Amino acid sequence: MIKLSKFLVFISLTFFGVSKSWAQGTLSDGSKWHWNKGTIVIETPQRPAGQQNALQLAAPKLNVVRVGFVGLGMRGMPAVERWTHIPGVQIVALCDYNKNNAEKCQDFLKKASMPNAAIYYGEKGYVDLCKRNDIDLVYIATDWLHHVPVAKCAMENGKHAAIEVPSAMNMKDIWELINLSERTRKHCMLLENCIYDWYEMNTLNMAQHGVFGEIVHASGAYRHCLSPYWDAYWKKDADDKLGWRLEYNMKHRGDVYATHGLGPVAQVLNIHRGDRMKTLVAMDTKSYTGKALVKERTGKDVDFRNGDFTTTLIRTENGKMIDINHDVMNPQPYSRMYQLVGSKGFANKYPNEGYALTSADLKSFGIKPSRENISNHDYLPEADKKALETKFYHPILKKYGEMAKEVGGHGGMDFVEDSRLVYCLQNGLPLDIDIYDLGEWCCLAELGALSMDNNSAPVEIPDFTRGFWHKQKGYTHAFASPEDEAEAERIAKEFTKGMKSGGEKFLRKYWKAEAQKTKRNKKR
Repeated sequence: MIKLSKFLVFISLTFFGVSKSWAQGTLSDGSKWHWNKGTIVIETPQRPAGQQNALQLAAPKLNVVRVGFVGLGMRGMPAVERWTHIPGVQIVALCDYNKNNAEKCQDFLKKASMPNAAIYYGEKGYVDLCKRNDIDLVYIATDWLHHVPVAKCAMENGKHAAIEVPSAMNMKDIWELINLSERTRKHCMLLENCIYDWYEMNTLNMAQHGVFGEIVHASGAYRHCLSPYWDAYWKKDADDKLGWRLEYNMKHRGDVYATHGLGPVAQVLNIHRGDRMKTLVAMDTKSYTGKALVKERTGKDVDFRNGDFTTTLIRTENGKMIDINHDVMNPQPYSRMYQLVGSKGFANKYPNEGYALTSADLKSFGIKPSRENISNHDYLPEADKKALETKFYHPILKKYGEMAKEVGGHGGMDFVEDSRLVYCLQNGLPLDIDIYDLGEWCCLAELGALSMDNNSAPVEIPDFTRGFWHKQKGYTHAFASPEDEAEAERIAKEFTKGMKSGGEKFLRKYWKAEAQKTKRNKKR
C-alpha cells in the first residue's frame, strides 16, 4: 500500500507539475520552462540594465528614406519595383545570394528613371550592405533562416530593419530582436501585409468604433495549397531536392506561418495595448502530404515534423479567445479566415465575405438600412454591406488605396504596407507594427511545437513587453498633423523629381548639402 501511494505521488508530480523539479526543459533561447498545475510556464528573460521598452518607439524624421534590399526572390524583387513608386525613397543597394537576381532589379530602377543601386551578392553580401553609412532601412526578404542574421546586422550597424514574414522562427531569435530594438532604438518591423487588405482595414475601423460590441472570439488562418510553388523556392545547390521552405516544414513542428491569420485579429483585440495573449494550446494532424512530397523528391521516408493541418487556440488576459489554423499541404480554396464574433455583431471574410448586424445597429451609426427587419442571424444585404464599408472606409485606404490598386502587390495591400512604413519614417512616427507584435505573432512556431510535443498541453505565452502590455489603451495608427504631413510630402516629391531628372549629380549635391546641414545643427 505504501509503495502504491509513492507511485501515485510520483505520477501526480510528473504529469500535473506540482513540483518544478519534475519534467522541466529549456527553449532555444536558453529560457527554462516548468510545469505548474498542468500548464507549461516559461521564464521570461529580464530586460538588461539600462534598456527601455520600445512601445510607441519613434525615430528622428527621415526626409528621404534610403533603403537597401536583401533577398530578391519571389517577395523581394516585386518589393523593389513597388518602392520606385513611393516619393522620397532612394534605393541605394541590392543584395541577393544570386548576383543575377540583384542585377535584374536594376531594370526597375531604370524604368523609373532612378540611378543604379550598388550590387552585393553571395552568402555574406548583406554584411557589407549593412555597413554602408548611406542606408537608413534594410528591407529583408530572404529565406526564413536568414531573416534574423540580416536584421541583427542591420540594427547593429545603425539601420532600421523591415523583415518579411515570419520574421523570427524561435524564442531565441525573438528575444534577440526585441533586445536589439530596445537597445539601439531602431525599428524592427514585421512586414505583415494582410493587416492592410481592404476588408481587414475597414473591419478594424468598425471594431474600433464599437460596431460589433465587445469582441469575444476571433479566428484567423493561412490555408493555401503550395503545390504549384514548392519547386520555385530557392535551393542551395544541385543536391537540394526540397528547397528551403519544404525543408523547414519537414524539420519543424508548430504553426510556422501564423502571422497572416494572427496579425489582423491581434490588432482588433488590442494585443499588448490593453490585453495580451496569455495561454495557448496547439494540436496538429500527422503528416500525410508533406511526408509524401519528400518521398517523391528524395526517395526517402522521413520523420516530417510539421503536421498537414495545425490549430492553435489562444486565451487572452481579458478572457478573449483566438483560433489560428495553418495548412499549406492539402488542396482547398485559399483562406485566411478572418472572423470576429462580438456581443452586437459578426464579421467574416472567407469563404463568404460579409457582416451580420440588425437594422437598429445600422441606424445607430447613421446608416439607413435597405429594410426594417434585417436580422443579425444572417449576412447583411449587399447594399447595406456597401453602405457600412463606405461609412467606415479606413483613412489609410483613402490616402493610398487607389494608387495601391494601380501599383499592385497582392491586390495592392503590399503597396499600402510599404507606403505606411515610409510615411511613418518620414514623419518620425511609431510604426503600425512594433517589435512586440513581431514576438507575439511569431511565437506560435516554437511554443506551439512545445504544446504539441507535450500532448497538446497549455503553454503560458511570455509577456514580450515585460510588464508594459496594459500601458497603451487600444491599438491606433499614428498620423502626423496635416501641416507636417503636407511638408513631408512636399520634400519627398521634390527629392524624387530632382533625383529622376538629375541622377547621380543631383544625389551628390543633395547629400553634401544635407551633411553640411547636419554638421551645422550639431554645433548649435
